[in-house]
Amino acid sequence: MTKIKDIIQYLETVAPSAYQESYDNSRLITGNAEDEVSNVLITLDTTEEVVAEAIDKNCNLIVSHHPIIFKGLKSLTGSNYVERTVIKALKNDIAIYAIHTNLDNVSQGVNKKICEKLGLLNTQVLVPKHDTLSKLVTFIPKENTDAVLDAIHAAGGGNIGNYDNCSFKVEGTGTFTPNEAAQPHIGSSHTKEYVAEDRVEIILPSYLEGKIISALQQAHPYEEVAYYLSSVKNKNQEVGSGMIGELSEKMEPFECLKYLKDRMGLTCIRHTKPVKDKIFKIAVCGGSGSFLLPHAIRSGADLYITADFKYHEFFDAEDRITIADIGHYESEVYTKNLICEILSKKFTKFALNLSETVTNPISYL
Repeated sequence: MTKIKDIIQYLETVAPSAYQESYDNSRLITGNAEDEVSNVLITLDTTEEVVAEAIDKNCNLIVSHHPIIFKGLKSLTGSNYVERTVIKALKNDIAIYAIHTNLDNVSQGVNKKICEKLGLLNTQVLVPKHDTLSKLVTFIPKENTDAVLDAIHAAGGGNIGNYDNCSFKVEGTGTFTPNEAAQPHIGSSHTKEYVAEDRVEIILPSYLEGKIISALQQAHPYEEVAYYLSSVKNKNQEVGSGMIGELSEKMEPFECLKYLKDRMGLTCIRHTKPVKDKIFKIAVCGGSGSFLLPHAIRSGADLYITADFKYHEFFDAEDRITIADIGHYESEVYTKNLICEILSKKFTKFALNLSETVTNPISYL
């Protein structure tokens, strides 16, 4: 029996809620996490029409990229589309879960999906985040090192990019003298002990500190486990804003824009004039990405693909890069496919439905 909380917990192994931006509201917005899942409807936005579609398809969980409640509600009178959507979901026992900027900010998230649609190679996060990593140092009797490390790795420690189970260890001698109240794994009260130990260092995501320390303490044989944690200032190459990659071969600027239009299924593209003879290196950001333009320029990208540029912001390209504004909805619509791909790897006993409701509020004549 799969519960709503099982869906949420699995999605957050891919896009931890700790990585959402401070202004965001990625969470279970309506519904009871303990309810059993019938079927799931996956959407970019949650609207009244989407809730109606969920009812028609017997889905009691909507997984949405954009949160329907962003700034909070002070009443539920149906005075606007947000309130009406929430009321409709509550009346029909439909849970709504949003996975927004946390899915934007992980290396296998929204921007990676755009890169895949464009066939970009050698992709990496455009602006990696700082202050999301910690270092654990601990001391383990040599005969227990492997077992303790296994527990730490299972809890999420020691994963660096494409490498798992990463650690560094140095052999040394631990010393301690138990008092009369101690129940030592090795030695006896008031006798100084010398133990062959490994000093082990592991990098870990800061948000997992509690889980990893708990795993360490449960697996470690000592009554008192010596360890310390420190913040790591390194950039986290797996977490951050935007993404950059390369085409398999260079393209003429307008050839590349036509390729972009075809691959992303676009009606139109707002773009600045081409400033380079060939396009090879491309930066992307799903949704509103004008804030990343300086980073895209510094990265050496020839083209920056995103959405929601204001008129005066286009001037900021300053003939150093070509901006391609493809529209907010259009830049993120394939996020539905991404979420479905993630869930289909784990859950097979109920239907995963891609919403057929077009929620784009913008039409083109």
